[in-house]
Amino acid sequence: MKIQILGTGCPKCEQLTRTAEAAAKELGLAYELEKVSDINDIIAFGVMMTPALAVDGVVKVSGKVPALAEVVALLGGAAS
Repeated sequence: MKIQILGTGCPKCEQLTRTAEAAAKELGLAYELEKVSDINDIIAFGVMMTPALAVDGVVKVSGKVPALAEVVALLGGAAS
């Protein structure tokens, strides 16, 4: 599973990174984490508000930092 954090490195982006890693570890997933910080790459995803979370190239959340439980549900659904 490829988890991508889209954002310029702001505190909310860093929080989303920590939350996504915690969720993936809680689920015991094999994952690759990538931070996408280039604005053109972020726009290519169709994201206009950061931070955003993409799983296997599909944007799941943008413009907010979801709670750990929400990220666990998103990643758990993507893994099945």
